[in-house]
Amino acid sequence: MSFIDLSVLFEPDTLSDIPIMRPHFQYSDHETGAGEMMKTYGCSREDLPAGGCCADTRISCADHSGTHMDAPWHYAPTMNGGERARTIDEMPMEWCMGNGVCIHFQDKPDGYKVTAADLEQYFRRIDYQLRPLDIVLLHTGAQKNYGRTEYGITGCGVGREATLWLLRQGVKVVGTDAWSWDVPLPLVAKEFAKTKDPSVIWEGHLAGMEMEYYQMEKMTNLDLLPVTGFQVICFPIKIKGGSAGWVRPIAVL
Repeated sequence: MSFIDLSVLFEPDTLSDIPIMRPHFQYSDHETGAGEMMKTYGCSREDLPAGGCCADTRISCADHSGTHMDAPWHYAPTMNGGERARTIDEMPMEWCMGNGVCIHFQDKPDGYKVTAADLEQYFRRIDYQLRPLDIVLLHTGAQKNYGRTEYGITGCGVGREATLWLLRQGVKVVGTDAWSWDVPLPLVAKEFAKTKDPSVIWEGHLAGMEMEYYQMEKMTNLDLLPVTGFQVICFPIKIKGGSAGWVRPIAVL
């Protein structure tokens, strides 16, 4: 048995995110911590370890910072054709562990919109029939640019039609190594500017209004995965009322 970590390193001020989403860290070292311990316990410096103690890190970030799991509440107020959309703390736990399937589409050009026909052809080629609660991961190749500003415009994305195709096979959880499950947002904005067609806006996400599903974004190491034959474990942090939760997905081979 072996494990592959599918999460990026959570670090401060990464250029991969827009400024309002970048995490900010405030580190408190062991010497500062020792001072707080002396105040709390009424002890002297000599009562504490020579190197100090009680280091601490305070973090300010968005629930979509780093590798995270989006909940239906992020997409829209409703899901399943009118039900109140669930927040991340309401995600069924049984959906967070299951058979993994990796779609290797790193050969698709940046900004390509994956279609249902693409998926049908892929699964015919690998001779695999999706099963309910399979966890489907999309390797776009965007992970190579994580930490750089160009990350946000790298990789292919999944449109409404293809997302619903997966959901109709019983899939509830998907993931991508790109910044978004959708086609990179700046590229969609350019398409909308040309066509004024509102159906292109965030269409993969908005498929969740029709069928409930959860998506992981900013994953990594998907290039190390086989197509099938592994398990995925991906329990998100329970943020009350959260539109997303940080997650450290693991592939078990």
